[in-house]
Amino acid sequence: MTTVEASSTRLIRTGEMPWRRLLGAYVAEARSECLRYLRAPGFLLPVTLFPTIFYLLFGVVMNRDGHADAARYLLASYGVFGVMSPGLFGFGVSLAIERDNGLLTLKRALPMPPGAYLLGKMLMAMLAAGTVIVLLMLLATGLAHVSLSLGQAGMLMLTGMLGVLPFCAMGMFIGTLVKGQGAPGVLNLIYLPMSFLSGLWVPLSMLPAPLQHIAPIWPSAHLQALALGALDLSQAASAWPHVLVLGAYAVVFLLLAARRLRRHG
Repeated sequence: MTTVEASSTRLIRTGEMPWRRLLGAYVAEARSECLRYLRAPGFLLPVTLFPTIFYLLFGVVMNRDGHADAARYLLASYGVFGVMSPGLFGFGVSLAIERDNGLLTLKRALPMPPGAYLLGKMLMAMLAAGTVIVLLMLLATGLAHVSLSLGQAGMLMLTGMLGVLPFCAMGMFIGTLVKGQGAPGVLNLIYLPMSFLSGLWVPLSMLPAPLQHIAPIWPSAHLQALALGALDLSQAASAWPHVLVLGAYAVVFLLLAARRLRRHG
């Protein structure tokens, strides 16, 4: 390590780096992460295509003569389904692969703020989640004739972009547990059953009673409640219980992942 690199690393670790350079480091890392994923169609295409294809099939084609609220309900449900993916896979798979190939070790050795790496991935996941929500709203308003006010569209966008964060933390934790090659399979074993058991594919009222009772343990069920509330379809008195549960999921999994990374890299 050169004298300049050693000095930069020391400044970052002791919190003495000028705020302009610190901000520049965060921006550069966030830009790098976003560009890296924009150039990876193997990540972006499944993230955007799966929820849009499902909505086209069930929200538009099969609901052609259905009630308008059905298409609105499916907009919220498949929006949550789409939002979960960049959080789980964007963090889980990439982190597992980067741990295997040594990129994470290299990142730690670079003279950069330690949080810039995670912040860049979070920003990427939030942008991907926002893209999914925009595509679904375009399909809903253009093909399913769903009427959305600017307030409803904005709340659904905000719900999706912030709602991805608990799944980022969950994906991060899983990425610290598994190898890169096994990460997609493990995450799918979590992603798909959790989506079904949360009522994202089939309304909870149509599931057996025991499955309805355990639905609140899944973070996706709470995010769906917020998405339905954003579209004025929820009868819940307050959104705060769901927000607090999602916040607790994010904090717990983030702490578990940080502890795991400190011990095992």
